[in-house]
Amino acid sequence: MDLEFTAREAEFRRRARDWLAAHVPRRPLPSLETAEGFAAHRAWERELAADRWSVVSWPEEYGGQGVDIVEWLVFEEEYYAAGAPGRVSQNGINLLAPTLFDHGTAEQRARVLPPMATGEVIWAQAWSEPESGSDLASLRSTARRTDGGWLISGQKTWSSRAAFADRAFGLFRSEPYENHRDKPHRGLTYLMFPLDAEGVTVRPVGRLDGKPAFAELFLDDVFVPDDDVIGEPGQGWRIAMSTTGNERGLMLRSPGRFLASADRLVRHWRAAGDAAGAALGDRVADAVIGARAYELFTWASASRFAAGETIGAESSLNKVFWSEHDIALHETALDLLGADGELADPHEDGGDGSSDSDADPAEATDWSEGYVFALAGPIYAGTNEIQRDIIAERLLGLPKGRR
Repeated sequence: MDLEFTAREAEFRRRARDWLAAHVPRRPLPSLETAEGFAAHRAWERELAADRWSVVSWPEEYGGQGVDIVEWLVFEEEYYAAGAPGRVSQNGINLLAPTLFDHGTAEQRARVLPPMATGEVIWAQAWSEPESGSDLASLRSTARRTDGGWLISGQKTWSSRAAFADRAFGLFRSEPYENHRDKPHRGLTYLMFPLDAEGVTVRPVGRLDGKPAFAELFLDDVFVPDDDVIGEPGQGWRIAMSTTGNERGLMLRSPGRFLASADRLVRHWRAAGDAAGAALGDRVADAVIGARAYELFTWASASRFAAGETIGAESSLNKVFWSEHDIALHETALDLLGADGELADPHEDGGDGSSDSDADPAEATDWSEGYVFALAGPIYAGTNEIQRDIIAERLLGLPKGRR
């Protein structure tokens, strides 16, 4: 693993930093889990795409800059360091797009990727079902053949971004479960579908703070044309596993996010005057060390990718580490904030502008919202309990546990 950057990579970093310094909004955008914030973040995606910064690693024909994995990671570091807005297109860019590059047709890539890059079409992830979460192969939603395509029916839940998104992607059982009772991973088909189609009902699901970060999808004979099947019918599980590799590995949580958060935490700790507080000081140090360790692990993985290797089940190690590190980092920040960390806006007082709090409202809100989101980390992308089973069985060679 070579941690020295080439002249080209250094120049790319400078260009990214300069562009972000000139374009990142001076005031935080409203939460993307609201209609107003979703629209504002969609507009930010258009601004990124106008100068080819929304999908820097994609080929130029789809709106990218064609950079390699090192430069993508460099961009992610600069993006988070600049305090840029969250990516409302994350599901499409980080999960669906890699799947289309690996398994989609040329027609699908030409049709789906450009409007994804600009934020014109925002994608929801429609995998989990009421009785099928981490055990994804137990899903019950169906896809049955019809003239020119498929009719999909069933229920999806905890669908990220679906409250305001335009389209969704997910797995459906296209062959009867009874035919594959011993091997339920077989007979699944990977489909894309519009959320405004006839037969689709979207029911928003609120988080702890009431914001609809998710939605339930009710599907009643929704027509999906053959052109929106990814890969071969019945081979959806194999295709989905390539998506989860991206989700648990590098694509979902780049180290830039945690490096920027750890840097903010250190600045906050110093400003709070708690330098003599050994207990919190140790936790702040742990956050910095963890962020740096995750960065180095990611660079090692990037080196392997660049050499044509894959990380396979090791992505589960990655997922367990960053999800638990994220919670610990935010808990440390909230403990530093004290009682102010419990408030959505510690300066909110009923409208007269007075407040007994000395906390920066944006600082407290950022950490409290970040903490709410971090709590979901050990659950989505496959629960950490499932990831530990994978680590034990596939990496350590231990016998399978009792189910």
